[in-house]
Amino acid sequence: MVGRASTHVLRQAQDAPPFNIAQGHYLLNLYMNQPKHNPLLNRLKKGRVMFLLLIFVIVSGWCYVDAGIETGPYNLVYPANFGNRIQVPADNPITKQGVYLGRMLFYENRLSANNKLSCGSCHQQDKAFTDGRTFSPGVDGVLTPRNSMSLVNLLWARKFFWDGRANGLEEQAATPLTSPHEMGQALTTSAQKLAQTPNYPALFKLVYGDEQITGDQIVKAISQFERTLISANSRYDQYLRGAYQPTPDELKGMELFNTAPQPEKGIRGANCSHCHGGPKTYMELFHNNGLDSLPKDQGIETLTRLPADRGRFKVPTLRNIALTAPYMHDGRFKTLEEVVDHYSEHIEQSPSLSSFLQGESNEAGGKSLKLLPAEKKQLIAFLNMLTDSTFITNPAFSDPHLISTKNKKH
Repeated sequence: MVGRASTHVLRQAQDAPPFNIAQGHYLLNLYMNQPKHNPLLNRLKKGRVMFLLLIFVIVSGWCYVDAGIETGPYNLVYPANFGNRIQVPADNPITKQGVYLGRMLFYENRLSANNKLSCGSCHQQDKAFTDGRTFSPGVDGVLTPRNSMSLVNLLWARKFFWDGRANGLEEQAATPLTSPHEMGQALTTSAQKLAQTPNYPALFKLVYGDEQITGDQIVKAISQFERTLISANSRYDQYLRGAYQPTPDELKGMELFNTAPQPEKGIRGANCSHCHGGPKTYMELFHNNGLDSLPKDQGIETLTRLPADRGRFKVPTLRNIALTAPYMHDGRFKTLEEVVDHYSEHIEQSPSLSSFLQGESNEAGGKSLKLLPAEKKQLIAFLNMLTDSTFITNPAFSDPHLISTKNKKH
């Protein structure tokens, strides 16, 4: 019976494209864990099959690369209305093999000091690459000071983090990898750990032409993968290309979203598009959005030292916003209803409050938007249109290590 199962696994491995290192190691473990009385084990001990398996282990990295990883330039696909002002450094062009390696590294626990965390720990695909927490624990259990931002449509972004302190994805990727309260490991240490694995040296050679692994290469590969995280198939996108007819509430919510209130003319609006306008639903702006009259977190003032920047943070995209709670840099709002209530009734005045939020009201002489209950529901109906189910289920963005984990369980 055991022999039949083993033969079945062999046949599966031979038929499955591509035959990768995880499958090979699983097969080797299966043979090595046979009962001692199994005739197959006796054959292994005699040497012939054992020799072949040992040869597999020695060349497994080569087999892994040779067996089906596509190479060549990566074809970025996105709607024309997203624009072509993309951010790809000349020294880190996007290639198919680079994206493959970057995806492996994005979900690689070895890049953390305790071998338990990866980039994917705080940026989970089913949550639109957030983690559902107010703050995220690092390798030492210390919580991050700000909420994990969604990783989506980064190809067009120039500034990263809530305070915009990183200029480009490469700089952004290096920060959590090395921060003592996040993944907590020097890039040189990460490179050394990967160099001791059977498959990564060959993968790095495929991407960079040399099996020597460096921290700079790790960061560049992760950045390549992150640039492919494009969300462009929500019901809103389908509407823009004429493939979806919104409900009356969605249409009214869209109108409110894109309209600034003019009570003297009887025009009502939610005034969202100043900061979240355009098909990508964000503009690379930094604003104080009235959370506090005396902001506890200084925002970009920490970098600029300008009082006018106090409490100013990067305007996040609203893509997949229904999936990325809690909201704001400090995760203070748990629901979209709370967010809409804030902008409707609870804007706090301060010297650095965004000019877009000053004096905007649906009531003549009002100090806040004062949206009606029905308008709030309509606005949220539109925000739900921004959920892209294909983005959160796209296998090209999923954890590739889960495949080998499932294999080990069978």
